[in-house]
Amino acid sequence: MFRRLEPEPELPSRATVARPAVTFQPPRPRLVASLLSVRNWQQLGKFCVVGAIGYLINLAVYEGLRHAGLHYLVAATYSFLVAVTSNYTWNRIWTFREHRGHVGVQGLRFFVVSLAALGANLVVLYLLVTYGGLGKLSAQAIAIVLVTPLNFVGNKLWSFRGRGH
Repeated sequence: MFRRLEPEPELPSRATVARPAVTFQPPRPRLVASLLSVRNWQQLGKFCVVGAIGYLINLAVYEGLRHAGLHYLVAATYSFLVAVTSNYTWNRIWTFREHRGHVGVQGLRFFVVSLAALGANLVVLYLLVTYGGLGKLSAQAIAIVLVTPLNFVGNKLWSFRGRGH
């Protein structure tokens, strides 16, 4: 009299049906894929051009402030602020232009990454001057170069990451 209803078998989802056949290839690690990407190398090149301009701005402002009597670590902080403003503007307009998001959000992220790079820069600068016996301008030049990879990776992966990440 009462019929028991059997659950209907589930149909495959659209994603499953529309998915092409997969060929089995060993997956490339993400790092290897990133290193082989021409686009990443182009972005790194642009980032380095912008960074070179910022580098010159940083050193010029740094040296000017030191000659004006500021302590070398304070001068490094102020020169950083001037250079980071230039770098953000040019990286947003040129290097990562296809990843332009909200100017305030990207600007804040860029600033946070740059603060981390500044912290690393100040530590390296202090160590090179205090324990390495280098002159302050030479030490600043070396410190900037040493923290550039940290700055690039942080900005590429966070400040200017693509939409949907």
